Amino acid sequence: MADLHPFRAVRPTPDAITEVCSAPYDVVSTQEARQLALGRSRSFFRVIRPEVELPDTDDPHAPEVYQRGAANMKGFIEADYTVREAAPALYVYRVDTGTRMQTGIFGCVSVQDYDEGVIVKHEETRPDKVHDRARHMELQQAHAEPVMLTYEGRGSVDALVNKTVEREPLYDFQDGDTQHTLWRVETPETWKQAFADVNRLYIADGHHRCKAASRVAQSYAASSTDRPEAHVFPAVLFPMRDMHIMAYNRVLSGLGVDPGTFLDRLADRYTLERSVPYDTPRQKGHVCIYARGEWHDLTLPRAAGPRTVDTLDVTRLTKGVLAPILNVTNPRSDDRLGYVGGIAGAQALKKKVDGGEEEIAISMYPTAIEELAAVSDDGDLMPPKSTWFEPKLISGMLVHTF
Repeated sequence: MADLHPFRAVRPTPDAITEVCSAPYDVVSTQEARQLALGRSRSFFRVIRPEVELPDTDDPHAPEVYQRGAANMKGFIEADYTVREAAPALYVYRVDTGTRMQTGIFGCVSVQDYDEGVIVKHEETRPDKVHDRARHMELQQAHAEPVMLTYEGRGSVDALVNKTVEREPLYDFQDGDTQHTLWRVETPETWKQAFADVNRLYIADGHHRCKAASRVAQSYAASSTDRPEAHVFPAVLFPMRDMHIMAYNRVLSGLGVDPGTFLDRLADRYTLERSVPYDTPRQKGHVCIYARGEWHDLTLPRAAGPRTVDTLDVTRLTKGVLAPILNVTNPRSDDRLGYVGGIAGAQALKKKVDGGEEEIAISMYPTAIEELAAVSDDGDLMPPKSTWFEPKLISGMLVHTF
């Protein structure tokens, strides 16, 4: 069973919520975060991207960045525009873009569940990114942002959610085009019991934060100052039926061959329809490639094996196209390969190529949520950047300290 854990959140007062909340740390660059935090002394970017306050460095891993983050978290906790909940609580959190709406449970989950595979991953983590998040957690003595998890929906949970959203929300505010609504849950124990039948939680977004939380918990367990709250971390749990995955597109530079030659090599090996009038693939098993000012439709080679991970378009692209033709064998570390989230659209890919920033762009067909669950259940890992979940959670609404 999945362990759902109420917590005493530190949160902004309702009148300060729009001044505080920000996008997650990993969807903006340092320069973008700096611009978004400009003139906003309460912006949560000052906690999760503290380099915005250090104009002399763009290095997010400099020692002074972690120190500033810890100081800013302390200031956030002690500020007159934040409060700490009097008792541990769970919450219902709704994200509504106008075209898509997701409603989930905001609480803490167990590091032990992550370590033992109840919380299942589908991507490998990078040690440098895990170290970065763990360092912030250690110095701030807090988990600043929730991860996004998904689970097979349960009628018992749905009934509790439906009853809760009938009440007055704690927060209801707009950030950009997205409406964020939060309700405090009554009787958390009832919700914990409702999750007794949920055998697995799947990581949708936040692999590095999960791994970092595990590392921090281990460091506390090995010390003489162990703290129970260090062994849980915040998450928003959405039913799988509500989840929306967009494509995670690719761009390439430094090909070593002319883009026209690359297209010719593709045509020699596979089915390539040149100069198509669309910029996104119309079905699984196809990608659209932008090169030399036009879009082209490539039918991907067959899967190299029988497992679900072998059938993913991102796997077929890497193993059947990028590796044999361009020698891009390690998509995690090859600096010729870049990634663009699907929310940016195919026009962003075209702009990068037309502007000379990249040589070719590849528009992908989205991975299905059922594929994510199947790969996770098989114990396999997807290639990096296989999924882009939208909408994103907001940061700064509820902070978990330990």
